[in-house]
Amino acid sequence: MTVPRIGVSVDLVILTVRAGELATLAWRRDSEPYPGMQALPGGFIRLDEDLPAAAARVLRERAGLPGAAVHLEQLQTYGYPDRDPTRRAVSVAYLGLAPDLPAPDTPQMSWQPVSALTQMAFDHERILTDGVERARSKLEYTSLAAAFCRDEFTVAELRRVYEIVWGVRLDPRNFHRKVTGARDFLVQAGAVTSSGGGRPAQLYRRGSAMLLHPPMLRPPASGSAGPAAIARYADSGGGN
Repeated sequence: MTVPRIGVSVDLVILTVRAGELATLAWRRDSEPYPGMQALPGGFIRLDEDLPAAAARVLRERAGLPGAAVHLEQLQTYGYPDRDPTRRAVSVAYLGLAPDLPAPDTPQMSWQPVSALTQMAFDHERILTDGVERARSKLEYTSLAAAFCRDEFTVAELRRVYEIVWGVRLDPRNFHRKVTGARDFLVQAGAVTSSGGGRPAQLYRRGSAMLLHPPMLRPPASGSAGPAAIARYADSGGGN
């Protein structure tokens, strides 16, 4: 029996918050198949590297973010037969979360609002949707929301992350009570900041907790919030 040749690649869903919107890194293809369409940064795995090394290389070389402090974790494997019209290909997708990242140093790459990417090359819209849903879920039970923030941040800035990623408005007082009450989620930085002429706000850093106790449960209304809902939320001011 002839063993089929199958290409194995990694594709990255890199999420950040830019200009008040959930954004992902994408590149516009200039060749077949799908010329002119947006795609996720990706690349085939080399014979001498494992999956995490391939993901780190793609982030550095293809995505144009060398040295960026991005939390990368394996998202899912995609291998249905017709996902690539040119060959039999399997993709191992990785999800990356980070605070406001710089513009990539690769010309084809750019940050795009998730809500604007409704048609992508290959199955990348599906991969992106899965990545966004994974990020939403992880914000409920892990401390990864702080990965979208700077080293020191206010509770209001952290709330803004939850609102943008979930696509909902959150009650400020209830949110403050929950995040400051979650064991080892936040640590006071010992400083305050004042912005917009308001009352000085306490600065916090990410604590040692990886899992949240108790969890930050997502409001039920956001369970079906897709890109269009996120766009409507951003247009409405996002809870400011």
